[in-house]
Amino acid sequence: MDMERINYCEIDLEAIRNNVRVMRAAIHGGAKFLAVVKADAYGHGAVPVARAALEAGAKALAVAIPEEGMELRAAGIDAPILVLGGIDASAAPAVVAADLTQVVFDEARVRALSEAAVRLGKTARVHLKLDTGMGRIGVRTPQAVRALVRLIDGLPGVELTGYFTHMATADEPDSTGTLEQIARFDALCAVIAEEHPAPITRHAANTASIFCYPQAHYDMVRGGIALYGYPPVPGVKGLKPAMRWVTRAVYVKTIEPGDAVSYGGQFVAKRPTRVMTVPVGYADGYRRGLSGKGCVLVRGRRAPVLGRVCMDQIMVDVTDIPGAQEDDEVVLLGAQGGDCIDAQEMADWLGTISYEVLCSPSKRVPRVYLHA
Repeated sequence: MDMERINYCEIDLEAIRNNVRVMRAAIHGGAKFLAVVKADAYGHGAVPVARAALEAGAKALAVAIPEEGMELRAAGIDAPILVLGGIDASAAPAVVAADLTQVVFDEARVRALSEAAVRLGKTARVHLKLDTGMGRIGVRTPQAVRALVRLIDGLPGVELTGYFTHMATADEPDSTGTLEQIARFDALCAVIAEEHPAPITRHAANTASIFCYPQAHYDMVRGGIALYGYPPVPGVKGLKPAMRWVTRAVYVKTIEPGDAVSYGGQFVAKRPTRVMTVPVGYADGYRRGLSGKGCVLVRGRRAPVLGRVCMDQIMVDVTDIPGAQEDDEVVLLGAQGGDCIDAQEMADWLGTISYEVLCSPSKRVPRVYLHA
């Protein structure tokens, strides 16, 4: 990939394959593995990640919106793709045309999918979403579940191929809420089995549940954050972070005590300070909240961010890094030398979660793939 500016995210696809293998090894009862590649594979690039996950044994993929599924189809990926989010009725023809499996939870969307399927001469495959405690989308009561299953089975062009729920607290130390959700799911499963005796895919386990709740593995599990190398709960071994964000220094200067750096003059030097300018800012996804909190790696050592993160540049302190100079590699996220800044550490600086950090690098930061 040609780049006029050295600023890219290096994505290790062998790490993705490794992480699929780690999760698959934790599966009980022969359940299939679904790889969650929504949000452009958590910022890693949906098409290359999806291919790597399928190579490592994933049997299906999940996205959040139809457009993400259509991108995978356009790239020639023919594996089952589940759209996890609700759609507007106007999106039904595109979903059916792309052979995406759509989550449903109300009558209007089921009817829209049926009408689109009949018009196109195709089958609309759907998974029924059950809300057992997340409070987001899904059918909540046995009566509503029974009515919607009857509707799906009675309409032309629609095929119920699965049903699922999502765990809200599986990554928390207290198991009470998750066990209650599993019990509610089991009760609704029984209702569905009464109305639709033919076997279809049941799934409930998110990433944390893969490692903590084998009783929730059912017919399929959904792997998200661990696919990218970050454990959802303490104690998970063998995962490898797949993203490394790299740039190069463009300028190094020395400032004197009393000199200020960046907007608002919030950093004022107390000693002669060597300041390195790095061509990455919040427009690239290096968050402004890292101002005065974050670090980068230069020559394997930590260089603190000085003052406010700008739209396109940051300044870092390399006073204590011998030999630091223009054109040095600067690592924003990932390993260099004997040190590493991972997404969880960056999330701690920001008061957020690793998921959000991984999704942060913007589209003007190219992704470069290793071990494709």
